[in-house]
Amino acid sequence: MTDCITLCDLEVHYRVGVPDEERENAQRLLLTVQIYRDFKTAIQTDSIDTTTNYFAISERLKRLGDHREWKLIEKLAGDIAALILAEFPCERVAVEVKKFIIPETRYVSVRLERIAPPSP
Repeated sequence: MTDCITLCDLEVHYRVGVPDEERENAQRLLLTVQIYRDFKTAIQTDSIDTTTNYFAISERLKRLGDHREWKLIEKLAGDIAALILAEFPCERVAVEVKKFIIPETRYVSVRLERIAPPSP
């Protein structure tokens, strides 16, 4: 599958970090999400109902951190992938989380891919 929608560097503010002090305040993270699905029907119909609504995904991700926290960005990336696969039509998703925590680095990131379970 090569059809893909990419949300590149969506800025969110979540509480994430191993030490308790690091999770006291939300910090800036950048999320890149690639959503894979066949666009054939969307191309034929030109209808939002036949594709994956990337605006809806961005709005959902901006709210994901409300009243939540994570210790690991690995867990956060996994939760994001699971949410997208459960709530939005797609066949596969890739998620990258960028965190700006080590002063001597541009960022630290985690990237993972998950596949939707087969339909019954």
